[in-house]
Amino acid sequence: MPDVLFYHLEVRPLEAVIPQLLEKTLERGWRAVIEVGSTERAEALDAHLWTYREDSFLAHGLAGEGPDAHQPILITTGTDNPNGAACRFFIDRAVPQSADGYERVVYMFSGHDPDAVAEARIAWKALKEGGNSLTYWQQEADGRWVKKA
Repeated sequence: MPDVLFYHLEVRPLEAVIPQLLEKTLERGWRAVIEVGSTERAEALDAHLWTYREDSFLAHGLAGEGPDAHQPILITTGTDNPNGAACRFFIDRAVPQSADGYERVVYMFSGHDPDAVAEARIAWKALKEGGNSLTYWQQEADGRWVKKA
């Protein structure tokens, strides 16, 4: 049964948080696929992951722009899993419908967007009813993550 983690972004933006989570994913020996809500967002995230830190970058690719199956991290607007990822991230209003086929699903949403919060509640209920193991993490004022459920 896959773990499903909900990350409620409050203080630090997605761009500050996702590189750390991706690094931890790769440290586990897992590949990752990141589903985003638009091509523009995919391209912006692609550029960010190459430059997010002066002394490092995360090797990755955009779906359809190279050998997808060989990418340790693949950014896509689609629902498939072309790189055989064990971990799937949903960001930018991409909402998980199922956790099937993954070791872990990470759903990240902004607490400053009422529509995203409403979508997260619906997704929580549907995934819970589907028998998945869910945890909910919320950022505190200092940016730390606290497990709330």
